[in-house]
Amino acid sequence: MGLFDFFTKDIAIDLGTANTLIIHNDEVVVDEPSIVTVDRQTNKIIAVGKRAMMMDGKVHENLKTIRPLKDGVIADFNAAEGMIREMIKLISETKKSFFSPSWRMVICIPSSITEVEKRAVRDSAEQAGAKEVYMIHEPMAAALGIGIDVEEPIGNMVVDIGGGTTGISVISLSGIVCDESIRVAGDEFTADVTEAMRRYHSLLIGERTAEQIKIQVGSALKELDNPPDDVAVNGRDLVTGIPKQISVSYTEIADALDKSIFKIEEAVLRALEKTPPELASDIFRRGLYLTGGGALLRGLDKRIASKIKMPVHIADDPLRSVVRGTGMALKHIDKYPFLMQ
Repeated sequence: MGLFDFFTKDIAIDLGTANTLIIHNDEVVVDEPSIVTVDRQTNKIIAVGKRAMMMDGKVHENLKTIRPLKDGVIADFNAAEGMIREMIKLISETKKSFFSPSWRMVICIPSSITEVEKRAVRDSAEQAGAKEVYMIHEPMAAALGIGIDVEEPIGNMVVDIGGGTTGISVISLSGIVCDESIRVAGDEFTADVTEAMRRYHSLLIGERTAEQIKIQVGSALKELDNPPDDVAVNGRDLVTGIPKQISVSYTEIADALDKSIFKIEEAVLRALEKTPPELASDIFRRGLYLTGGGALLRGLDKRIASKIKMPVHIADDPLRSVVRGTGMALKHIDKYPFLMQ
């Protein structure tokens, strides 16, 4: 190892629409929402991650909250660069150092990303201080994080339901054989909840409240073995204009999410239709793997399994599967040829 290698630190980044996770030295050192708060007058970032999330929907006219990523790709270049830079500073806070290292980064990207969107990710990372930037497709990272041996000549299907996109990929021999990507995922579920509250209860709620409802009583099935308790929801009555509270059950949310989940099921079926027969045989035996935050939705595995008549497995800690796989790719950067320089 040369002298300059000593000053280069390796980090793996899952740059997600909803959350950004960073691994350093095999440890998740940053797990923060992908949001920043910016001063409109100076354009300076004043908060990032959880602090910015607490401000979302509560800022005055001199401040604005920005989600730099939309549908899995960078929508605001300056905000994304600032967010990456600030989150790297959080590593420095947890790992005290006497000097500012240069960073070698592996960043995961959606499999459906365009060259322009890929360039935006690379430029943002370089502007944030990266010396070297590598990129890996999210489904491949998820497969590594789940523990699948991607180098084997065996077909594995991974369904990664993130914040902005759902990626369905068939993986074999260290490559993606076929994939299907749709822009229906966690954010769409949240929007469905907001719309259901407005339509059925004349209640206006914010995005954060809808997200909490989804987490607390979200379900893909209208009948669960262990149903969650009803949750109290506060919002503004659209008729009277004054705040009110209602009670919401998991069956209401299951009904609200039905159309979006149906779109994911259809995308899984389309991916299976495109799968070569030998790999389809492997998938039938092994089942498919659910990962990403959407995999935590109650009953989703059972619903998809009943649709495709195959086993469906939820990854251990699905929220961190992708970043764990990205970290493994970083450790074995010479081993995996699917990393893009």
